[in-house]
Amino acid sequence: MTNAWSDFNDAAQNANLIPKGAIVRVRLTIRPGGFDDPSQGWTGGYAKRGTTGSVYLDAEYTVLEGPYAKRKIWSMIGLYSPNGPNWANMGRSLVRGILNSARGLSDKDNSPQAQNARRISGFADLDGLEFVARIDVGADANGDEKNDIRAAVTRDHKEYAAVMGGHSAPATYAATPTYAAPSQAFSQPAQAPQPAQAPQPAQAPQPAYAPQPAYAPPQAAPAPAVGVRPTWAK
Repeated sequence: MTNAWSDFNDAAQNANLIPKGAIVRVRLTIRPGGFDDPSQGWTGGYAKRGTTGSVYLDAEYTVLEGPYAKRKIWSMIGLYSPNGPNWANMGRSLVRGILNSARGLSDKDNSPQAQNARRISGFADLDGLEFVARIDVGADANGDEKNDIRAAVTRDHKEYAAVMGGHSAPATYAATPTYAAPSQAFSQPAQAPQPAQAPQPAQAPQPAYAPQPAYAPPQAAPAPAVGVRPTWAK
């Protein structure tokens, strides 16, 4: 019997590779490259410029769940190539898929809400997005095999719901519209005038308080003097 730790002919050639075609939920992190071109909308220092003049996003994908959890995949999202538009078109297509997947959209949905959800204000909106990806296998600069991500899986795919679970935005996702100040001052609609209240009847003025005189008991008539006949006696 062959000992697995003495004969390695049947060992996988690269055990670090995730099988091609695997569907996993990943988080995108953009490693800043420090290259900006505001005329192209490349701001925030996210883009990177290579030695050949090509421009790309240096993407790092972290697998979030399943048997390959915490595994990382490094890839490039093309923005510009001096050799022609193909690389940039591939990059734009990948970003469209990432937005569809992260925001629960069908790629066939062309409603105003879906179109709004496929717009970003800058590359910072992509940094940190979680979506479902299909794993591919490519080659690195030395010709060695490495994992790559070239496509995102949208809600049209039968495995999307199971892989994404409750982590996606609802299918009716719509980005918050940018507030535009109205040209005229906002005013509340006029309210119906309230009827004036009838005036309260005036109360009779209360007499000013006058202190009552101190009580004095009635005095008896004085007795007539002796020998004097009173005038009332007959």
